[in-house]
Amino acid sequence: MNNYSKIGIAEEARIELHDRLALTGAEISINTLPAGTSVPFVHSHRQNEEIYAILEGAGVAAIDGKSIDLKAGDRLRISPSAKRRFFASDTTDIKYICIQVKENSLKNYTTADAIA
Repeated sequence: MNNYSKIGIAEEARIELHDRLALTGAEISINTLPAGTSVPFVHSHRQNEEIYAILEGAGVAAIDGKSIDLKAGDRLRISPSAKRRFFASDTTDIKYICIQVKENSLKNYTTADAIA
């Protein structure tokens, strides 16, 4: 058995990597919303915070009734209980990565977790 997973991915509107990479500590999805569209529902989470990395385009995140403008290069963290929904701009698609992890679960990171 390998100590790694590697896959190739074709362009899709939403790609969830949990099952495809056998992830055990996070859910990662790659998402594309066409111009003028949105995620079709408002949602929150029980335990997972979400980290968004905007890769291309522009849009808006509606978070707890506030509109947050988004553009390529932006990074955004959202607490589990926050109610959220994402919208692409009227003129351009938006492509982003979403990482879900259990809030307050990170104990060590970067060099503190590395073994040389």
